[in-house]
Amino acid sequence: MNTHTSWTSDLPYMHKELVRDRIQTLHREAEEQRLANGIMRVNKARKQAERASMRLRHALARLA
Repeated sequence: MNTHTSWTSDLPYMHKELVRDRIQTLHREAEEQRLANGIMRVNKARKQAERASMRLRHALARLA
């Protein structure tokens, strides 16, 4: 009986630890998603700049 009482008294602590761990995991995943989104934005901007540069080169070549 004493073991059962000890085990049940640990449940709130275990629950708090699980909740804390889950919150930390969610924060970590959110940060990873923000970083991934930033990388995608940079890649998109780079591709747009490359296309604009190519259009400019073609336009200059037509003028020459």
